[in-house]
Amino acid sequence: MSASLVRRGLELLEAPGRGEASSGVQRGQDGSGAAGAARRRKRVPGPGRNRATVKGRVVKSAIEEYHKKKAVNHLRENLKYMLKGRIVASKTITEQILAQNRGRKAKDQPPKKAAKKKPEGTVFTEEDFRKFEREYFGRP
Repeated sequence: MSASLVRRGLELLEAPGRGEASSGVQRGQDGSGAAGAARRRKRVPGPGRNRATVKGRVVKSAIEEYHKKKAVNHLRENLKYMLKGRIVASKTITEQILAQNRGRKAKDQPPKKAAKKKPEGTVFTEEDFRKFEREYFGRP
């Protein structure tokens, strides 16, 4: 610990009114004249004023700061805003927007939709089969 810090600590602990008068005599550093007066002015001020603080600064409450920086849930306001408007974009526009926001990785791509298979039915009718039978087997 430096000597100046020890002196400051002792000045704070001394009784008010007694410490300032005896400190100049004890040290013997303050001379008379302009230089001594300047040193006396520079000396640590009394408990009335703290020069380390910024002028006009207001001490803020830690609780107020916490509440300012605390995360706020905006879900209700956002839902009200979204549900207020009834304009719905067309399906092609929504698909374009989703495609733009999708990444290039395979995991970001939506699964490919399989083409719907039509039920396999015959192209020929019952009459065509009878006609074929008659021609091929020779039955009337």
